[in-house]
Amino acid sequence: MPRNGLFNRLFLSLSIALAACSASGGDIASTSSDATPAAVDGAASAAEYSRAIMPDDADPALWVIRDEDTTIFLFGTVHILKPGMTWFDEAVKDSFDSSDELVIEMIKPDAAAMMKIVSELAIDKSGVPLRDKLSAEDRAEYEATMVKLGMPVAAFDPLDPWFASVNLSLIPLARNGYDADQGVEDALLAQAKARAIRITGLETPEQQLGFFDNLPEEVQIRFLNFTVDNIDDTAEGMEQMVAEWANANIDALGALMNAGLEDKILYQTLLVDRNRNWAEWVQARMEQPGTVFLAVGAGHLAGDSSLQAILADMGFVAERIEY
Repeated sequence: MPRNGLFNRLFLSLSIALAACSASGGDIASTSSDATPAAVDGAASAAEYSRAIMPDDADPALWVIRDEDTTIFLFGTVHILKPGMTWFDEAVKDSFDSSDELVIEMIKPDAAAMMKIVSELAIDKSGVPLRDKLSAEDRAEYEATMVKLGMPVAAFDPLDPWFASVNLSLIPLARNGYDADQGVEDALLAQAKARAIRITGLETPEQQLGFFDNLPEEVQIRFLNFTVDNIDDTAEGMEQMVAEWANANIDALGALMNAGLEDKILYQTLLVDRNRNWAEWVQARMEQPGTVFLAVGAGHLAGDSSLQAILADMGFVAERIEY
C-alpha cells in the first residue's frame, strides 16, 4: 500500500492497527521486563471468550451520562470497516439525532496538512534505515514478511518503527476489504455536517501521532516485531474484533483491542493517560447545558481503566443504554 494513501487518515487507524495485529493473542511485552499484565485492566484473555458471529444488523454498545441540563452519550467506534455494514440505526441514531454536538478523537486535517505532520513526526531523522535498527533475526523476518506481502523490502526504510508497523498492519486489512473511508467516524461526521451541528476534536493530529512518536525506539521496535510475528492473523483478528463490537460484547472487545498494550508504556500512553484527559473534558463539558454525542475508539470504553471507570471515580455514572 503506498504510504501517501495513508497520510491523511493514519491517525484514525492507529488504535485499530495496533489492536488488529494483537488480536491473535500474542504478547508485545514478551521481550520486556517492564510489563503490565492484562489482568490489571480487568479484562480476561481474548482466548477465554467464544468467537462472536457477525450479525446482519450491528448493535454496538452505547452509554449515557446525564444531569439536569446536560446529556453526554458515549459511543465506542471502530475506525475502519468493510463497506455495507449497518450500525447507524435504533438507539445509536436516536441518540445522535438528539445531540447538538459531535465529539470525536480528532478532526481530520486536509491531506497536505496531514502529510506535513507525518513528515515531521513519522519520518526518521537519524539517517539510519529502519532495517538497520533491527537485529539480524528480526530483520530477516521483517524482510520475509515484506516479500510475502509483495512490498519492496526497503519501502519503509525512511520511517520510524511505529509508523512502519502501522503501515504494515493496514496492508492485509485493505486486501481483505477494509476501507479507511468506511470507519464509524466518517459516517458520524457526514451526518453531523448534514445537520450542521458542532464538531469537536479531543486531540490534535500532532498529539495523536506524538503518542507513538514519543515512545522509546526500543518500544517502537518491539511493536514492529510484534506486527511482523502476527501479520498472518491481522485480517482474521480484525474480523473477530468487529464482530465483538457489532454484538456489544464489551469485555471480549476490550480484551482484543487492548491485547497489545501489556507493555507498560504503551498501556499508560495510549490508553490510561488519554482516558484521563478525556474524562477531564467530560467533567468540564457537564458544566455546560446541551446534548453531546461523544464517539471514541471502543477499546477506551472497556476494562478497569475505561473512560467510564475513570468518570465513575469522578462522580459521573455512565448508564448503559439497552436496545
